[in-house]
Amino acid sequence: MTDNEPEHSQTPLRHTSPPMLWSLKTQTLTFDRHPLVMAIVNVTPDSFSDGGRHFSTDLAVKHALGLVADGADILDIGGESTRPYSEPVPETEELNRIVPVIKAISKQTDTPISIDTSKATVARAAIAAGAQIINDVTGLQGDPEMVNVAIESGAGVCAMHMQGTPQTMQDDPNYKHVVEDIYTYLQHRKQALVSAGIAPSKVCLDPGIGFGKTHQHNIELLLHAERFLDLGCPILIGHSRKGFIGKLLAGPDASSSRELDRDAGTLAISLVMAQKGIHIIRVHEVAHTAQALKVLRGIT
Repeated sequence: MTDNEPEHSQTPLRHTSPPMLWSLKTQTLTFDRHPLVMAIVNVTPDSFSDGGRHFSTDLAVKHALGLVADGADILDIGGESTRPYSEPVPETEELNRIVPVIKAISKQTDTPISIDTSKATVARAAIAAGAQIINDVTGLQGDPEMVNVAIESGAGVCAMHMQGTPQTMQDDPNYKHVVEDIYTYLQHRKQALVSAGIAPSKVCLDPGIGFGKTHQHNIELLLHAERFLDLGCPILIGHSRKGFIGKLLAGPDASSSRELDRDAGTLAISLVMAQKGIHIIRVHEVAHTAQALKVLRGIT
């Protein structure tokens, strides 16, 4: 540095590698230095956090459009709860819940819509109604036709890890090494999806916080979330309002804490995930999340 050169010239340059892309049905999402926000829209009477609050087409559409106004980058529409010990919803009921909502939303916003389902028929109908993404908690393994739907439609896919099913996943989850075990599963799942004919650019992966994991498993996954970036595709973390946050906030008696009190804890984890380079965070409360990420962008 010369005597006349300002000291700030020695500030390290920001990372300039090409941004990660996620190719959807007709759109492409670009991930740069901070995550996109996937907003949860539950069209159910029994989801663990907000079931029943938007359980009608009009209420769900109004809520979804409000989330877009708040800063949502993706809308994740679900018509079947996957909370622990929840019971499956009949296919016709799930269709009746989500198809009118997706049709109405897609006419009023270009924000990509994701269908949160493990049923191929539901995914096919949702994509026909305007969805761009299949978000499947079974990793596209629960229904043998799901991979074909993804290939035929050209939709983006998000494959999640879950040990067991929603009815059994919290009975006795165990791993030899939770981070590496789930990394290996997701690595193999990506390879299987690509081998089946899904383009690598269409695959997103989710380690499945809260799905067949103990409190400590969830903590370990979040502490080492950056490990999953080595999978070479977008990584989604869905931690919003989950029980382990209540335990962190309230200790052993957290089972009695109200889910809606978990938004501050959710936001704290969202910011940590942003700093670790996670591509998508899936949350219920969008406005404060989007504002916090905007501030983070401004100072990092």
